[in-house]
Amino acid sequence: MIIKVSMDMVPSLTVLASELWPDASEEELKDEIAATVDDKSQGMYFVYMEGKEAVGFAQCSLRRDYVEGSTTTPVAYLEGMYVNPQYRGQGRGRELVKACEDWAREMGCVEFASDCYMDGDFEMKKAFHDAMGFTEVNRIVCYIKRI
Repeated sequence: MIIKVSMDMVPSLTVLASELWPDASEEELKDEIAATVDDKSQGMYFVYMEGKEAVGFAQCSLRRDYVEGSTTTPVAYLEGMYVNPQYRGQGRGRELVKACEDWAREMGCVEFASDCYMDGDFEMKKAFHDAMGFTEVNRIVCYIKRI
């Protein structure tokens, strides 16, 4: 079952989010999640529950700045999604994306965007996006130089 996150779920969602974003501190994640739960007009977290256990989540937001390939504003954006490994491949990710899409429509969006890093899991991430109906619109390489 998929539910919208409430404040009492922030601790369990923080644990899941730290699996997706291990470089962020739990305190940073907790604060970000709580801020979104407090102001649902800018974003939403959906959690997939198996009984009383949170086994996956999706975070979507509204972006009003330019989004690659978009022609409208705001654009709903899949900021992150995670499903515990033992629950993958069973449609939970698809259901989480659908929940985000439904929320995006409620918020007046007609486009839904996402991105992913071209790291070791890229082929899996690309296959998931393809299966969800996303169309690749651009690839970029980012650089930085210390001066």
